[in-house]
Amino acid sequence: MRKHRGFTLIELMIAVAIVGILVAIAYPSYTNSLIKGNRANAKAFLLTVATKQQQFLLDNRAYATKAELTAAGLAVPPELTNFYTWDVTLVAGPPPGFEVQVDPIAGKRQANDGWFQIDNTGAKTSEKHGTW
Repeated sequence: MRKHRGFTLIELMIAVAIVGILVAIAYPSYTNSLIKGNRANAKAFLLTVATKQQQFLLDNRAYATKAELTAAGLAVPPELTNFYTWDVTLVAGPPPGFEVQVDPIAGKRQANDGWFQIDNTGAKTSEKHGTW
């Protein structure tokens, strides 16, 4: 009698089914973690821009436009530019003000996340998440 080594087709199909079930459970959690991470990056960027705006106000007695912030060395992380666009809106005074908003790019992972905004008073608003 000869012993066969290896897997039978049934054993292989059971292993494939188990892997499929694990992937079906793990993948949504993984993508949700990526979405939360990108959202946190966007919020951190907004806080950075707000800080830069306050520094610019102290130096120049006015808030900066998007172009002025970029020229002043504001680093926009690639994690942000891959999933969001951002813009600065200056509010005429007195007193002067600003609003910085990030909007998700349509068709990307963050598309259903909604926009996030911060202004010169520190008020943080979001389209789908209320205040953050």
